[in-house]
Amino acid sequence: MSSPHSPDLRDRQTSAAAAKKALLEKFRQAAEDPGRAEREAERRAIVEARTQREAEREAARKVHEAELEAERARLAAEAERKRLQEEVVAEKARKDAAELAALVAADEAEKATQLAADQKAARDARYAARKAAKKVRRRGY
Repeated sequence: MSSPHSPDLRDRQTSAAAAKKALLEKFRQAAEDPGRAEREAERRAIVEARTQREAEREAARKVHEAELEAERARLAAEAERKRLQEEVVAEKARKDAAELAALVAADEAEKATQLAADQKAARDARYAARKAAKKVRRRGY
């Protein structure tokens, strides 16, 4: 038993077919619309312009990256040149310091030798004075 409020199968099928037909007609009208071609052409032009702008931005980005890479290479070369120059200066300073240290060491060695000779001469003089004093005491004059 079906309820008097619910439509039977045939009514439901006809209403579904009518809805499908109305929907299909709506899409046919939209497809046949003369302004649709213009809108699609506008959309295609917009998409084309967007694609072109993206390509231009990509090309500009690549150019910018190439410039940055060239700048990095230039800075690296300059840093390397500066490092080599500083290395040469440091090597010269090390050589100068080594020469100065050698001169100071030689001077210190000379001073030490001179001091030792002076001390020996003073010691020998004291020894000779003691010997002479001893001689004087023994002989009495």
